[in-house]
Amino acid sequence: MDIQPTILFEDEILLVVNKPGGLMVEPDRNNHPNLLANVKKYLKEKTGFESYVQHLHRLDRPVSGIVLFTKSREHLRNLSEQFAERKVKKFYKALTTNAPALAEGELIHWHRKEKKKAVLYTEPIEFAELAKLRYQSTRLSEKYVEWTIQLETGKYHQIRAQLASLDCPIVGDELYGSKESYLPNRIALHAYQLEFQHPATEEHLVIQRPVQWAIT
Repeated sequence: MDIQPTILFEDEILLVVNKPGGLMVEPDRNNHPNLLANVKKYLKEKTGFESYVQHLHRLDRPVSGIVLFTKSREHLRNLSEQFAERKVKKFYKALTTNAPALAEGELIHWHRKEKKKAVLYTEPIEFAELAKLRYQSTRLSEKYVEWTIQLETGKYHQIRAQLASLDCPIVGDELYGSKESYLPNRIALHAYQLEFQHPATEEHLVIQRPVQWAIT
């Protein structure tokens, strides 16, 4: 994979890439193709040697959108702390066929990973963590509803599970109940905006990548 067309921002410290849906961010035990390996290949071809690079967060394999990498060990801690302290703002677009009862609002659940799936509870239970997001929904057509989501916590399959809890599974997401197909190995969920502070210049960066849905 040639990642150059997917690069949204690059300097000596940062690299921001628009990940295609269907591609993993990091290696797994089955040795699937992954974004990290492609980024390392790009940097080696660019510099002529093996370069340090590390992703700061992940997207599920079937999800497309913005992924932030750092090329500097020196600034890894700063960036990691921004994520840990929820100073990074993450925004997504999603597509469903069902509309929520309320066009906008906040979803709050207690979240627990159970056998490769997120399970949500209305009250705290053992090993569950708080999951929150804000959303606005707009009907695109007679068939589809588009969601704009600000993710306030970043839990396993969080958006997928929370939208499904409203009987609004994301298009293509069979795991959470979608009956509508999408592109192969993809669901209609896209990380379209990331806001954070540059670890060296302290500039407030807003990286965007609009989505074009594969629908008719």
